[in-house]
Order: sequence, then C-alpha cells, then structure tokens
Amino acid sequence: MNYLIGMDGGGTKTHCILTDLNGKIIHECTGDASNFLVKGVDPVCQTLFDLITEITHNSNIKYSDLAAVMLGTTGAGRRRDAEALETAFKNFCATKGVKINRFYVDSDARIALEGAFSGKPGSILIAGTGSIMFGKDAKGNIHRVGGFGRFLGDEGSGFVIGKKGLTAVSKYFDGRGSNTLITSLVKERFNIASSEELITEIYKNNFDIASAAPIVIEAAEKGDDIALKLIDEETNELILHIKAMDKKINEQVLKVSFIGGIISTDNFYSRTFRKKISRQLPNVVLKEPDYPPAMGAILMAKDLLNKK
Repeated sequence: MNYLIGMDGGGTKTHCILTDLNGKIIHECTGDASNFLVKGVDPVCQTLFDLITEITHNSNIKYSDLAAVMLGTTGAGRRRDAEALETAFKNFCATKGVKINRFYVDSDARIALEGAFSGKPGSILIAGTGSIMFGKDAKGNIHRVGGFGRFLGDEGSGFVIGKKGLTAVSKYFDGRGSNTLITSLVKERFNIASSEELITEIYKNNFDIASAAPIVIEAAEKGDDIALKLIDEETNELILHIKAMDKKINEQVLKVSFIGGIISTDNFYSRTFRKKISRQLPNVVLKEPDYPPAMGAILMAKDLLNKK
C-alpha cells in the first residue's frame, strides 16, 4: 500500500490525482461531477470507481496498492451525508469484487483549505456559484462562516449577484423599477427581452442564474447605478464573512486565499472587493493557494493514515 488518491469533486467535474506516500504526483485524470446530492449516489459511485480504475490502470498499480482514497466533494459538508457516500461506495466496490482499503469523504471546501495552506492555519473564501468560508486556527480547529445555500445564504456569490441583476430586469419589465444596462445586456447575451421570456427561461428552461453575474459586473464597470449598488452590497457581504472568520481564528494576522472564479480572477467585482479589504481589514493578508484542492485531499489522507 504505497499510494494515495486525492479527488476534488465539483459540480461540473472531478479532478483525481495519484501520489506516492510522500505526495509526489504520479498521474492525474478528470471525470464527471460528483455532487451526489444532485446527481444521485449510484451515478457518483460509478464515476468515482471509473476514475480510480483509470488512474490505477494507467499507472500499472493494483487497487490493493492504495493506502487511502480521499474525496472532497460538493454536498459532503455534513458528516452524516459524507458517511452515507462512504458506505455506498464501499458497497458499490464490493459488487465489482474490489476492496478499497480506506475511502474517506469530506467537503470540497475542507480539502481546498488544506491545499491552500499546506495543512497549516489559514482561511479560504469560496465565492463562485455559491459562497462559504472555512478557516483553521493554530490549534487545528476548523471554523466555518456562511454556506447556508441559495435559499438562506450564498451572499456575494455568482448566484446572488445574478439573481439580483435579473430581479432588477424583471422590475424594469414590470414598470416597478428604473432601466439598467443589465436589461440590454441580458437581451444581447441571452435573447431575453420581456417578462414572459424571462419567466419562461427561469422556470421552464432551467436558466443558470449565476451565468447572469458577469453581466452585472460588466454593467457596474461601465458605471450603471443599479449594477454598482448590487456590487457594493455583495462585496460588503463578503467583508462580513471575513470579519466573522477573523473573530473565530483570533490571530494578529488572518491569511486568506480566494477560491472561485468570481473573486479569484481579475474583474471589477474582485478588484472592488480587494480594495475594501485593504481599506477596512488591515490585518488580512491575501495569498495564492499553495496547492489545488485535490492535493489538499492527499494531505488529509496522509494525516488520517498517520492517526491510525
């Protein structure tokens, strides 16, 4: 048992890496999404099995050579859900006549945190389609801020920005709100030009609400008042995330890494947010992640092995 597998399971794909026990990468591959709360347990088990089979076959090793497999995936933030997938996958492997020595599941945010700081203290702010913040203090305690999902939370995320932008468009269509550049951009990019078309896209055609976020950001950068107000509101929400985490970590310096396209790439929203951090939170230090989330899964697998 000389190898480890780390898996980063997102909503669109799963990144899988094979390393030796020292963390040296031997092989990488990607597969389908592994959010089992959305796709279902059985399809996700098949995806995971296919990835493990592919990476072991291409590396000319056996299943029994794996000391541990750690999956960090969307939807596994609650231990009960993570254990359910662990059990289901072990049973699935048994039907294939395969035994995986140790298979662990945790949240995608957790492995991202470990990868970002090489297992050391720090915090990550994730703002993509949704939002959540995780931190690790000097004693190894894990802290969480946000992560209540689109119905109760996801402040500062692409989903909320897109939703607020589309709400502004709906109000204009209705005569309840002012015109905004967002309206013309929605028409141009998504061919939505009336309340009827907007309702159809949202409620019948499963429109990706977060996909409207770049339009809101673009409109704000061009000086649209409504878009600027939305950007101001949502960056303030992310500032509140960091302030709350700062109190939980309780260190002189709070190291933060950004994950998620909406804040980790160079855009008007990200720049506005970074300026606010610089002005309002002088003890916060922003840094690039040390390693990708899949490597964070490897670090967690090593740690669990050492505790056995």
